[in-house]
Amino acid sequence: MNLRQYISRLEAAGELVRVAARVDLRWEIAEITDRMSKSEGGGRALLFENTGTEFPVLTNMMGSERRMSMALGVDSLDSLTRRIDSLLHEAMSPKNTLMDKLRMLPLLHDMSKWFPRKLSSRGECQQTVMLGDDVDLGRLPALTSWGCDGGPFITLPMVHTVDPESGIPNMGMYRMQIFDSRTTGMHWHRHKTGARHFDAYRRLGRRMPVTVALGGDPVYAYSATAPMPDNMDEYLLAGFLRRRPVRLVKCLTNELWVPEDCDFVIEGYVDPSEEPVVEGAFGDHTGFYSLTDLYPRFHVTAITHRRDAVYPATVVGVPPMEDAYIAQATERIFLAPIRLAVQPEVVDLTMPTAGTAHNIAFVSIAKRYPGQPLKVAQGLWGAGQMMFNKYLLLADAEYDIRDAATIMALLRRLDTRRGLLFSEGVLDILDHAASTQGYGSKLAVDCTDIDISQPPVPIRVPGTARPAGGVELFNTAYVERMGLLILYAEREWRESVDVERYLADNGMTGMKYVVLFDRPAAGNMRDEDLLWLAAANTDPRRDMRMWGDTLIVDARSKRPGYGDNPPRFPNVATSLPETIHLVDDRWPEYGLGEMLPSPSRRYRKLWLSDDAEW
Repeated sequence: MNLRQYISRLEAAGELVRVAARVDLRWEIAEITDRMSKSEGGGRALLFENTGTEFPVLTNMMGSERRMSMALGVDSLDSLTRRIDSLLHEAMSPKNTLMDKLRMLPLLHDMSKWFPRKLSSRGECQQTVMLGDDVDLGRLPALTSWGCDGGPFITLPMVHTVDPESGIPNMGMYRMQIFDSRTTGMHWHRHKTGARHFDAYRRLGRRMPVTVALGGDPVYAYSATAPMPDNMDEYLLAGFLRRRPVRLVKCLTNELWVPEDCDFVIEGYVDPSEEPVVEGAFGDHTGFYSLTDLYPRFHVTAITHRRDAVYPATVVGVPPMEDAYIAQATERIFLAPIRLAVQPEVVDLTMPTAGTAHNIAFVSIAKRYPGQPLKVAQGLWGAGQMMFNKYLLLADAEYDIRDAATIMALLRRLDTRRGLLFSEGVLDILDHAASTQGYGSKLAVDCTDIDISQPPVPIRVPGTARPAGGVELFNTAYVERMGLLILYAEREWRESVDVERYLADNGMTGMKYVVLFDRPAAGNMRDEDLLWLAAANTDPRRDMRMWGDTLIVDARSKRPGYGDNPPRFPNVATSLPETIHLVDDRWPEYGLGEMLPSPSRRYRKLWLSDDAEW
């Protein structure tokens, strides 16, 4: 299935809308897509047919559970879990007799079909070729999404590299800022395989070949994001999901191989001897800007594409957006391998959308002995991309960790003196709350051995309260459900706020948790927004303290240069006011039905300055 065929399937299913009006690549498409992404159920995919270039732009193509399932060729994501469970059970079960071993032959035959195959001919992705002076990245309809982005970015690139020592290929997804007609940034983090390959080429003193593919079967883009084991070909996963091999063709100016049915191929190299270049800022999947930093420069030697190419793009920012549904697929696909290879007692694992993939995870386990939750937490924090997780809640297998009411009932009855397990370790490079980039504290919350049928301890909170200690307002919406009192600080930023004084002066007792937010967060934030802010803006050890049995959490923005605060602190990624007004005025032209409100109106109130960072 190529991208055009996938678009046809989406349209036939009522999952796509075409926008014929002329739209601007700079900010306008992203604002429209953001409104659609945050509408009920993820809205629909958008095909912008008039972009001012020769190519249409497709966004939000996997931005719902249904479209994600369609992209992977399944009826539901849960069916993938069942298929992988069955496969692993068949492959790993004891083979005691000759008949047991013979029954493996069909499975081995099927597995042989999943491996990618190299073709000797050119592919559809090479129907049109730009070489030498004809190379021009400006022909691509790359988007500038948010008001403080450093420029246009390629946001769904499937970046192909190869280990120069082992010859094993890798495909990852690393955003690429376009600098000029022939160069981009290559934003691979130090933990990623592409960065490891780059280090190997640098040691060898050799130029590193890199090829970027765009489009084609949507299963390729998913596979590029998947947390595959190191040194395992991502196209093996794509072959497994499609039940057929990916057909590869050789690039024209280097020795790398790409799927023959992609829409675009950008070939080139990275020279490790060159000085890194400034890249960013970029409104990232965390909902905040990832700030300017130094990354390698990618030099383009060729661009090829299909004659009917469609340019795929994703817009990331404050959740929920398209990447949330990609993360859901990852949960379902990799749950069975986690149970088998890492933690057999794990029954279910989910990563709430508000955690932007890494910040929050809920796990249910079949607990059999004391200390087992800590063992599971430590094991998961050492497993692949789970090492980036910051907050991990563990519950007994009898509870549905995907049900918000159940999670709140467990937290309401937690013994905060015994159930909070602090640790330290690797964090996502994009975790802006950490004092040291890529490293900080973690918290496991042990909610096992809790009976939610038992009544919780009463909480006393008066109907009114006087400002004190730097606290201005309070919110009791979550007190009964989970023992959580929300406070809002005074508008004038203070290095420390005396929450304890506010609680004592106003006779507030019995809370399990008190979370302090910036004043602008009051009044217009959803439950998911507050959870997103609290997880993103905190380092557990630095920003949490106990007051009796009450856990106090400072979830305010962290002004750089004070105490153990991070050296830089980003703003929330939002559209500019003029872009919001433009899209409001033009909405009837887009043919998208009733106007969808701009989410940026809500999040713009959280801004700390007029730039990407405070």
